[in-house]
Amino acid sequence: MLRIYLSSTDKFKSRLLYEVIVYAAKRYGLSGATVFKGTMGFGTSGTINSTRFWELTEKLPVVVEIIDQKEKVENFIETITPYFEKIRTGCLLTVGKSTVVLHKIGKKKDFFEF
Repeated sequence: MLRIYLSSTDKFKSRLLYEVIVYAAKRYGLSGATVFKGTMGFGTSGTINSTRFWELTEKLPVVVEIIDQKEKVENFIETITPYFEKIRTGCLLTVGKSTVVLHKIGKKKDFFEF
């Protein structure tokens, strides 16, 4: 399992970095990716970011979690490393073992099916 810790406002070129990562994971055929938005957190900058209703731009912690076979995750890390080298903000990538208990593939629902 790959976990990438970012800010919700981090960008790669003109796109949100977490979106770039998820679309790249899909393109490279990884099993799945999920983006979690935190309500409060801080990183190496030491600035605490939290949800506040009066702020126009919500800068919140974000975690992108990607699960697949070890080799596929390692290859993906090599692929996305240039994204992180080009951004000016900080981030953290971690890799850990995950035990899959159940992986049930669902069927797509037909648009007119009830």
